[in-house]
Amino acid sequence: MKKLKIFISSVQSEFTGERKQLHNHLLNDPFISKYFEPVMFEKLPASVKSAEKVYLEGVKKADIYLVLIGKMYGNEDEKGISPTEKEFDKALKYNKDALAFIKNYNLEELDIKEKAFLKKIEKHVTYKRFNETYDLLQEVNRAFVSYLQEKGYLLTTSFDATLHPYAKLHDIDINKINEFILSARQTRNFPLKPGSTAEKVLIHLDLLTGNEKIINSALLIFSKNPQKYFPSAVVKCAHFHGNKIEKPIPDHRVIKGDVFEQINEAVDFVLAKTPVSVGMRTISNQAPVAYEIPRPVVTEAIVNAVAHREYNSRGSVEVWLFKNRLEVKNPGQLPQELNAQKLEEDHGSYPYNPRLAEVLYQTGYIERFGTGTGEIFRLTEEAGLPKPVFDLNEGVKIIIYRPSYQATVNDTTHVALPHTDQATDQATDQAKKIRYKEINNLIHRLLLIFSGEMSRQELMNKLELKHRPTFRNNYLNPAHEEGLIEMTNPDKPTIETQKYRLTQKGKKLKNKLQDEHQ
Repeated sequence: MKKLKIFISSVQSEFTGERKQLHNHLLNDPFISKYFEPVMFEKLPASVKSAEKVYLEGVKKADIYLVLIGKMYGNEDEKGISPTEKEFDKALKYNKDALAFIKNYNLEELDIKEKAFLKKIEKHVTYKRFNETYDLLQEVNRAFVSYLQEKGYLLTTSFDATLHPYAKLHDIDINKINEFILSARQTRNFPLKPGSTAEKVLIHLDLLTGNEKIINSALLIFSKNPQKYFPSAVVKCAHFHGNKIEKPIPDHRVIKGDVFEQINEAVDFVLAKTPVSVGMRTISNQAPVAYEIPRPVVTEAIVNAVAHREYNSRGSVEVWLFKNRLEVKNPGQLPQELNAQKLEEDHGSYPYNPRLAEVLYQTGYIERFGTGTGEIFRLTEEAGLPKPVFDLNEGVKIIIYRPSYQATVNDTTHVALPHTDQATDQATDQAKKIRYKEINNLIHRLLLIFSGEMSRQELMNKLELKHRPTFRNNYLNPAHEEGLIEMTNPDKPTIETQKYRLTQKGKKLKNKLQDEHQ
């Protein structure tokens, strides 16, 4: 089919960055670029015609008119009308398909004429609101997919946009909906309030249609049992003593549940198996915990794998911890615009599952579009770790090297470790400086971070853990059963204000552990 021309309209000075990124996105996105071609005034060739004639002809020749609305109305002509409003009027005159994207500002921040223009747009055009450029690009993606579907250009949809054939609204867990709202409001100022219906929230996130048909991603995020619908949507974790896959395997598990549970439990699985720095009592009586592989690095790797995997595949996300490295692999592929080199830097956003990515963004699991893998490289360098490696031979796999062990190429059947002097020196120096310790006993880790009376959440925060069942089953309950910690309100074990403190037995063991790790 012939590409559809999209005329991008806005006050140029207010949306300089957004216009540039939107233009690049429409040109480079592997899916969108097959169907659409962006047109912007500043990208048009020089002409002897007046600027007004040029941009109005651009609107007339376009198939779709796209307008960005912010605070500013723009320069006015002798009649007091801005170029953006003239373009909008021209689009209406020629019955152009029009899309409006409105940046979230308080109404009082808008120019008085912009308020009137906004009302005019809301009257004539379907619109979406956005906060950041990431939000804008996601909304544009959704709008264009819907447009192609409505016009009959797109006969198939991705997993992320596909309606599930039999799932119903009652399959959604309202408790998960409310947990999401609380997190998203705190993280991204999500507009809906706790207590909003599941239907309202899902429609807002484009995860539910008007006739209550549920999008696949909604089930991965909010359903009571996601694996009922997608059995391979799991994370498989394994810990090996050596540098290759061999039995016996010290610990392995298949993590189920929604995407948040999978991410949190998988990250906690890795942290529980990696050495930590326990701090020094001369600095603080409460020893800080720093993991050999920084938690944000582990989290970014696992979040990327869960967010961008191919869910139609029978494969699963795999998290393998070896003596010398961590491997995180997902059954997916990179978009055409990216390669292993570009993954080391901030790059354009090409989410494989944009609806799923949007929910992860709203809750803070994804910080900014296109920055996740670059953050991994930056944080590993800061931690003195050898440079990570992407292996794209089978799916997408990232290999993150550990600093505490030296290994040779012959010691692994998977990859050759980086053997540059710089990488080796960095890892060695950092390991000596931080003094990571093999504290395999998780109860001991818990005791070392205790200071006075602490709540469950405070203890989890200190250990950088997020999966409550893991913390409860592997740390809190065993320590309590051994008489090392006690509740401050033992008569009300489930009270929200419940805190924990060390017993005399616990204090004695903590002092012994601190002496050993001096």
